[in-house]
Amino acid sequence: MVEGIHIIMRRFDKDISIVFPAYNEEENIEICVLVAHAILKELVQNFEIIVIDDGSTDMTREVCLGLEKRLDNFRLISKEKNEGYGYALKDGFSAAKFDLVFFSDADRQFDIMNLKDLLGYIDEYDIVIGFRRKRQDSLKRKFLSWAYNILVRIIFNFYVTDIDCAFKIFQKKIFKKITIESQQYFVNTEILAKARLCGFSIKEVGVSHFPRYEGESKVGFLDIPRTLKAIMRIRRSLKTTNYP
Repeated sequence: MVEGIHIIMRRFDKDISIVFPAYNEEENIEICVLVAHAILKELVQNFEIIVIDDGSTDMTREVCLGLEKRLDNFRLISKEKNEGYGYALKDGFSAAKFDLVFFSDADRQFDIMNLKDLLGYIDEYDIVIGFRRKRQDSLKRKFLSWAYNILVRIIFNFYVTDIDCAFKIFQKKIFKKITIESQQYFVNTEILAKARLCGFSIKEVGVSHFPRYEGESKVGFLDIPRTLKAIMRIRRSLKTTNYP
């Protein structure tokens, strides 16, 4: 049913690679990919969808293998063990074949239709990032995100509304200038901090956000000390590296 839908929208003369990192998302990954596939067929000229199965212990890999048989322009990169969100994105970006690279999470908390709003700016900017207009998460997660955004502004001296929003599109050329080092969720901050130092332009666009209907969030309190260590490490790296 999803594969046969037709959506009336602006069509962009663009080629784009879509990356979905996934860890134990058996309940979400199929509909996530099918909806994205249907929308992209109407939205852009050429596309590919890449799922990075980051060592899932559920049926995520098996579901994706079934999707590979059903869909054109779909690829699965499957890891034997869980290596982390940042490394999953790094592998997905490296595998992407088109000059525009977009990523989002596979938990269905974002509306892929909002990609059209980001594409409207990608000719003018090197990076276009979403911010969640009405974030549908727990008070704990919203508080932690608010505090983290403030910390990032202080330490790295730059401002974006929602730095960890998993709805971003990049000109792939930026990854020729910067290298991803972060294994986990600090990857969003690292990319934007390095991109800013390199002089790449960034645009923010409001996007929709939904509650998580299936599965569980992979972010927990144990990620806080890991993230703080990553902040200090990348901060030192930025001070000692000569970016153009």
